[in-house]
Amino acid sequence: MGNRGMEDLIPLINKLQDAFSTIGQSCNLDLPQIAVVGGQSAGKSSVLENFVGRDFLPRGNGIVTRRPLILQLVNNTAEYAEFLHCKAKKFVDFDEVRSEIEAETERITGANKGISPIPINLRVYSPNVLNLTLIDLPGMTKVAVGDQPVDIEHQIRDMLLQFITKESCLILAVTPANTDLANSDALKIAKEVDPQGLRTIGVITKLDLMDEGTDAKDILENKLLPLRRGYIGVVNRSQKDIDGKKDIRAALAAERKFFLSHPGYRHIAERMGTPHLQKTLNQQLTNHIRDTLPGLRSKLQSQLLSLEKEVEEYKNFRPDDPTRKTKALLQMVQQFGVDFEKCIEGSGDQVDTNELSGGAKINRLFHERFPFELVKIVFDEKELRREISHAIKNVHGVRTGLFTPDLAFEVIVKKQIVKLKTPCLKCIDLVIQELINTVRQCTNKLNSYPRLREETERIVTTHVREREGKTKDQVLLLIDIELSYINTNHEDFIGFANAQQRNTAANKKRPIPNQVIRKGWLTINISIMKGGSKEYWFILTAESLSWYKDEEEKEKKYMLPLDNLKLRDVEKGFMSTKHVFAIFNTEQRNVYKDLRQVELACDSQEDVDSWKASFLRAGVYPEKDQTDNDDAAPADTFSMDPQLERQVETIRNLVDSYIGIINKSTRDLVPKTIMHLMINSAKDFIHSELLAYLYSSGDQNSLMEESADQAQRRDELLRMYHALKEALVIIGDISTSTITTPVPPPANNNWIQDAR
Repeated sequence: MGNRGMEDLIPLINKLQDAFSTIGQSCNLDLPQIAVVGGQSAGKSSVLENFVGRDFLPRGNGIVTRRPLILQLVNNTAEYAEFLHCKAKKFVDFDEVRSEIEAETERITGANKGISPIPINLRVYSPNVLNLTLIDLPGMTKVAVGDQPVDIEHQIRDMLLQFITKESCLILAVTPANTDLANSDALKIAKEVDPQGLRTIGVITKLDLMDEGTDAKDILENKLLPLRRGYIGVVNRSQKDIDGKKDIRAALAAERKFFLSHPGYRHIAERMGTPHLQKTLNQQLTNHIRDTLPGLRSKLQSQLLSLEKEVEEYKNFRPDDPTRKTKALLQMVQQFGVDFEKCIEGSGDQVDTNELSGGAKINRLFHERFPFELVKIVFDEKELRREISHAIKNVHGVRTGLFTPDLAFEVIVKKQIVKLKTPCLKCIDLVIQELINTVRQCTNKLNSYPRLREETERIVTTHVREREGKTKDQVLLLIDIELSYINTNHEDFIGFANAQQRNTAANKKRPIPNQVIRKGWLTINISIMKGGSKEYWFILTAESLSWYKDEEEKEKKYMLPLDNLKLRDVEKGFMSTKHVFAIFNTEQRNVYKDLRQVELACDSQEDVDSWKASFLRAGVYPEKDQTDNDDAAPADTFSMDPQLERQVETIRNLVDSYIGIINKSTRDLVPKTIMHLMINSAKDFIHSELLAYLYSSGDQNSLMEESADQAQRRDELLRMYHALKEALVIIGDISTSTITTPVPPPANNNWIQDAR
């Protein structure tokens, strides 16, 4: 019974091969098979035709086999052939089989001599064959001919390696007897992937064409140039026999007669010839399948488990069921809402490890980019002092004021507050862009229904754009509210008395001196003449910027005090992939060695923005662009009398204090406003109103039209699922208790020259 069960193994693998060839590469099972390799004109095609007993393979000069041919031989009472790509048609005339192979080859590769790894599946039923599955591969060649690609040798080699590298593949290495066996292309490539010779079977062809007085007896007896599984000799029809349409049965009889009558081969005649080769291959493949069956079973089970969840929704699929589309629409919209909320609020599943997105990116905009933009716009000491001086003089008019005018303070403060509008509106624009990107990212799961995806994107994006106007109006209203009343009684405001006693330097608030603000890798850009760019581990504290050889922080390279340092943007180099910013000394001193500025490079603009925000926390501010008016400013602007200078200093300190309060309030309220009016509104809209908008946007049937890709994917998944289940059932019924010949002991195959 055991052997009876084992006879079903090769047909089982044939079924799997058909199923997975149709499905494509989505099922990565290495099915047991025999690959036929050899040089051009080695006689591979003749060996396969002798197995079948029919002429059915294309012939000619150069590369004839240009696509892998998976040949499945099935023992059967009737004789006919079937192709997987036209399964409904049975080919009884084998000349038609040859024509179909040629036509199918040209359909993929074109009329030239190019090659393709996409296989042709041919199944031949015949009473003259044993169950066997072989893959006929293109013959190895050295030189491109005609309009073949110049790298044809490497293309063929790569294709062969795709098949024979797999441990589940037996290698039938075909070599003509009238060539030097030690230089056999087939044996070289076989040894490369199977150095122990466990999977390699040698076939010697053209024994009848050897020079008179010579024979291959020692080779066939595995004494000279041995292989672990040995050699089998065959005699194919000559070109004259083929041209003369010599019957293959007569050729097999002539082959038998040749071995029996040849003095060098008659004692091993029973182990030579095409029938013995076919029988040996049948036994070897069956045993090979038996050996790989446990691993194959576990692979099938793991594939089935991975498909189970995906296939669940398709098992009872009925395309005409009206309730299916309604249910699918509800599920899709609900899932979209859940995915959108997860992207914004964050979740533990499906976390993107490559870049910030959704809520994380919006958070960075709120707490790094937005504060940086606020400071960059507001902080300009020189311009601010000039404006204060003009304001004081204009308030006093023709008189010389004895007291510091509060009206000048209000004018300057309001002018600074108005400048907040630009970064606030920019923050809203950046958040909107990220929201729209998040919507697009979440609609990826709706790809099965292109019209639904398109409508969902349109409706949600339109809603976000509508909320944009309201959010901007509200943020501008916040700034107008700040402009409407300058609250000099605010608990954090220093007041006039304190302002007169404080100077700008003392007013600077710094973090705790030894507090580490940030650590990370940065590249110092230095010209090649001065040593070239190098990456270091940087530590930024409230007082200094230090860099080390690596993150162990043992070998310090330099420590740079932060006093009088500022930041400036640097354009990215033409060939550079890095994003760069620079630190420099406002007193024109060298920052590092003989460099007036140190250029620091990051991998992304996000990293640059993040480092700039960290420098802000350390009190290092960005450089302001100097306007042309600076040079044209009259000299008397800065030739202030001591009283005016004190008044400017007082108002400067008051402005600094009040703008600090406004900035703090803006940094807090603008993100809250955006969250309330835009982000939370978008979440609520998706959960409560999106479905109604979709229903009102058009015909539900057209919304839920499946894409062709989705229908094809569903069919492929179901086919694969059922093929895997059927395979597991068949494997479960097979008994693997069978008598088999053990693998021969190792043979010294060092005589085979290396392939490279």
